[in-house]
Amino acid sequence: MNATSRLILIIVSMLLLSGTHTKAGPLPQGLIALDGRAAPALTLSDMDGRSFDLKDSRGHWVFVHFWASWCGPCRREMPTIQRLAAAMENTALEIVLVNTAETDDEVFTFLGIVAPDLESLMDRDGLVTERWQPRGLPSSFLVDPAGRLRYVALGGRVWDSPDYVAFLRRLATP
Repeated sequence: MNATSRLILIIVSMLLLSGTHTKAGPLPQGLIALDGRAAPALTLSDMDGRSFDLKDSRGHWVFVHFWASWCGPCRREMPTIQRLAAAMENTALEIVLVNTAETDDEVFTFLGIVAPDLESLMDRDGLVTERWQPRGLPSSFLVDPAGRLRYVALGGRVWDSPDYVAFLRRLATP
């Protein structure tokens, strides 16, 4: 087998093993399959002091989205997450936003203008974000019902597009 044939075989093998097709159907563009390791701890409060612990979400899929108001792609993406939340309202998908190291006033003002129906957890010191290690903002993780990291999307997405909504509906339907 010559070098070109080997290269083609390697590329085809990588594509087949890359997780582009799952039990929930084909992965939407930009969604990356992960190895299924346990999700890092995530215990935070929102602006009203209501506490959230990811461990309490076992039994259903959780969309964990790291963002900041100063992030251009986050600003463009947030309205699509609000529409996604509305589209997923009667499913077993929980949408959890995590703001990274901003003040309550910054988050309140931003969400009030861009996505008034959404609430966010506040990672005021950035330690939870550091534990999750997103490779930039925005980053979105899909955590399975057993508490394992299954998918990640790095960078902004149009989350209410038909491909993402259909994929997430298939995941969230028992």
